[in-house]
Amino acid sequence: MTTARLAPGVALVTVPGQGLAVRTTDGEFLRVDTGTATPEDVVARLTGGGGEPAALDTLAAAFEKAGYARDPALPTEPPLAGRTVLLLGDPLLTGPLARCVRDLGADVRTGAPQDLGDVAGNPAAAVVWCLDGPVPAGLWDEADRLPAGGTAWLRCHREGAQAWLEPPACGPGDVTSADVRLRRLAATPAHRELAAYWQGRYAGDTGTGHQAASAALTAALTTADLLAWATDPEGPRFRTARRTLRRVDLRTLTITEHPVLPVPKVAPIAPTAQVGPQSPGNR
Repeated sequence: MTTARLAPGVALVTVPGQGLAVRTTDGEFLRVDTGTATPEDVVARLTGGGGEPAALDTLAAAFEKAGYARDPALPTEPPLAGRTVLLLGDPLLTGPLARCVRDLGADVRTGAPQDLGDVAGNPAAAVVWCLDGPVPAGLWDEADRLPAGGTAWLRCHREGAQAWLEPPACGPGDVTSADVRLRRLAATPAHRELAAYWQGRYAGDTGTGHQAASAALTAALTTADLLAWATDPEGPRFRTARRTLRRVDLRTLTITEHPVLPVPKVAPIAPTAQVGPQSPGNR
């Protein structure tokens, strides 16, 4: 007798006049052909282990094969088990993020920029750097090299009342913080003003900053990226995240998304070749 039970998030629904349906974790409803078994027996078997007919074994095995049921005796590993997450930056943001990823099984470490070398080249590690303010010039240059060695690189920062969550990067050719800066400068007519702001040539900026709600939202969005990286790095969710820059309005907690691509390296201009004797016009 199979011991399959409903997988977490899956539900059986008894529909009047229709029989039995299964609600998947994605919210989709599928009708169940119970054969000679009654809907009540199927529910009892997949929720409490009752029922003896062989028909229930066949149905339970079919549910397990489709991923809607599992053997309760098998251990369930949290989705971030075996992953190391190094957190850097401001505790207002790293605090709630640490709680989220630790609950999902990650080995969470807090550190400083000099600790980047401890995880560089580790494909099971991610670095997350969160700032409650603009990024000082050059601060993320070393971390931008992490994806080339396979280490995941996630970051966010705040500019006034907007928080920017940059695309996660985990391999060569992914979007780095340098790419984001170049793309943002290219997209605004106020590129000189924005560049001066990033260089710290401003006064004031004492408006709305991160509060508990916006910090929790930022932590949740970053955790979702870490989950996609750890569980399905080639799936559509993570492929989209790797090309998406998100902006959070801290006053309304609204999120806008902007597609972003890496900036190709520009080939250096070769020196002009000089052929033959030098003429006055070439001097």
